[in-house]
Amino acid sequence: MPSLWKRITFSAASVLCVGSVALLVVALSTERWVTGRILCKTGAEIVNASHPELEQFIGDLYYGLFQGGKTKKCGLGRRRSKIYIFPKLVRTLNGGLHVMVILFLLVAVGFALVSLSFCIYNARKVPYQSIKGHKGLYLWNFIAALFGALALLCFLAAVRHHSMSERVANYRESLFVLAVLDDSLDWSFWLGVGSIATHFAVCGVVAMSRIKLPKPEIKKPEEPTISSLDLLY
Repeated sequence: MPSLWKRITFSAASVLCVGSVALLVVALSTERWVTGRILCKTGAEIVNASHPELEQFIGDLYYGLFQGGKTKKCGLGRRRSKIYIFPKLVRTLNGGLHVMVILFLLVAVGFALVSLSFCIYNARKVPYQSIKGHKGLYLWNFIAALFGALALLCFLAAVRHHSMSERVANYRESLFVLAVLDDSLDWSFWLGVGSIATHFAVCGVVAMSRIKLPKPEIKKPEEPTISSLDLLY
C-alpha cells in the first residue's frame, strides 16, 4: 500500500484529471468559442447610413465547433437564426482544419482519461513498472496537454487566417452581405486553455508525491536506572 501522503497527492491528481475532462467536454459541446459583431453592409449602403445610424445595422454573431447563431439587423428589425456547422457549412470552411480541431480535442480527452486511471491505480497500489508510476503520468499528461494545445492552435489558424467568422456569418445569405466588425475568443475557447493548465498542475502534484515526509519518532519509555546506593537499601 502507498503511504498516506501518496494517497492524498494521487487523489488530488485524480480530481484534477476529472476537471480536465469536464472542461474539454464542456468546451466541445458549447457555442461560445467566438463572439463578435456583424454589420449588414448591404442595408447600410442602401440607406447610405452615416456613423450614428450604423448602430441600427449592427448585429451579433457567436459560434462553436458544431453550431452557433447570429442576430442580423438589415432595416427589417432583428432577425435571429441558428447556424449548424455540420454537414453543409463545414464544406465552405477549411473542413480539414476544423475536423482536426475536434479530433485533437477528443484525443486529449482520451489521454486525460488514461491519466485519471493511472492516478487511481497509484493511489491504491505501488506500481512495479515505472511506466505505470510517475513517468507514465508525466507522459500521459504531456500528451493530453500537447493535443489540447494543437487543437487550440488549429482553431486560431482557422479564425485568424481563413476568415472563419465571415464565412460563418455569410452562410446562406443571398440578399445581404454581412461584414464582421470584430470578433474575439470567448469562454469556451478558454476552457480548453484551462484544461491544458490543469495537466501541468497534475504533473506538479505528481512530483509532490515523491517528497518523503519525516516519520514521527516514537520515543521509547526510559528504563529506570538502579545505582549502587539503591542496592544498599
